[in-house]
Amino acid sequence: MFDGGMTRNLTHPRKARPGDQVAVLSPSFAAPGVAPEVHEQAMGRIRDVLGLVPVEYPTTRQVGASAEARAADFNAAFRDPEIRAVLATIGGEDQITVVPHLDSGAVRADPKPYLGYSDNTNILSWLWSQGIAGFYGGSTQVQIGPGPRLDPCHEEALRACLFTGERLEITEPGESEDFGRKWEDPAALTEYGDREPTEPWTWAGPGRSVTGRTWGGCIEVIQWILTAGRFPTDPAVLAGGVLLIETSEDVIPAQEFGWILRALGERGLLEAVDGVLVARPASSSFDQRPDAAGRAAHRAAQRDSALEIIGRYNPDAVVCVGVPFGHTRPQWILPYGGEVTMDGETRTVWADYA
Repeated sequence: MFDGGMTRNLTHPRKARPGDQVAVLSPSFAAPGVAPEVHEQAMGRIRDVLGLVPVEYPTTRQVGASAEARAADFNAAFRDPEIRAVLATIGGEDQITVVPHLDSGAVRADPKPYLGYSDNTNILSWLWSQGIAGFYGGSTQVQIGPGPRLDPCHEEALRACLFTGERLEITEPGESEDFGRKWEDPAALTEYGDREPTEPWTWAGPGRSVTGRTWGGCIEVIQWILTAGRFPTDPAVLAGGVLLIETSEDVIPAQEFGWILRALGERGLLEAVDGVLVARPASSSFDQRPDAAGRAAHRAAQRDSALEIIGRYNPDAVVCVGVPFGHTRPQWILPYGGEVTMDGETRTVWADYA
């Protein structure tokens, strides 16, 4: 049941401290059960790099666990006063079935920072509906465990989410990968994936600065949330906000992306917000590997679709396309229900991790 939105202040959970316990959950796909080596490296980095104590739950490594069992772990983590943050191992495709079993009383009684993206759009939007802010990004199995080290921008955002609550400028790392090494490859523990130079961000709309609370996430999952009736009837709850939009590793065609975005416009969501951040999309996967020109063409087609459709429904919105969040690495984590500033004049983006 929806209980608020942009029109009121959301609760920002208190931060963790070094030595605190943090829950590591698999509310969607239990990737640690498939690739335990990557998972163990992630747990070691949580301990050694972040100075936190990761706590696993029965379904963290249990592939095929029921929605009820996964929800029970989520509820247990929020009921435990020793747990001071909750990190999702990865996304998936069925978290929408977990949400009905979540305990709203537990999260309201002891709000905690929740970090996740992709299918975790379900839980983040549900927390938002309970009046609790979270963070879009961060995956122990994708951003923390693989590779030689944490990407600097990701580590900076992690520390802001978990410890400092500071305000950071979201900058361009200059390189990007759509996916890393296969988990079964020993190189997944020591090497990044194949990275390529990034294109400059594209700005549109008026040259003004807007600051607003965020909502959104993976556009395919947003479509599911709306279909399931888990969003308020009145789009005015997003008034003055910043909409976050990104696409999954399924690399949906730009035309399909445009159709979903157009539907958000017809629902009134695009008109309600003051700004829209569109992520640099994944343009390849293990199953789809176009050449460099094909990857660039996909990103350009999705960019053009976003600019045309957002401009049609809200020409006064400040729009920025290409920001490194969501399904791309290096990845910035962004506030979910917290404030983001988009300055169309200086062409900068700032995030408040309070």
